[in-house]
Amino acid sequence: MMRYRKKVWILVAILIGLTPLGLLASGTAWGEWGTDEIKGLLGYIPQGLARLAGINHTPVLPDYSLPGLNGTFAGQAIGYYISAIVGVVVIILLVLGVGRLIVRK
Repeated sequence: MMRYRKKVWILVAILIGLTPLGLLASGTAWGEWGTDEIKGLLGYIPQGLARLAGINHTPVLPDYSLPGLNGTFAGQAIGYYISAIVGVVVIILLVLGVGRLIVRK
């Protein structure tokens, strides 16, 4: 089990390390489309999304950039790393929390 766990952590570290590759891609990231892009892809905007579109969302790291380093590759790369690490930590906490709930029952 320990060897498996070590391999998973190595894979997670490699994936975090590769996150700035998204800066080389053109267009928006998969699943980060706005309502205009979804309408262009699907031909319509789903009702649930249309209801939520009016809510003001203020991102913590707009365009994955750190304040003061906007537009620089280094600023965006650091923003990607921070986003990846925060995402991994949130997922780990959720998995551990759900696991503990299941074990209790």
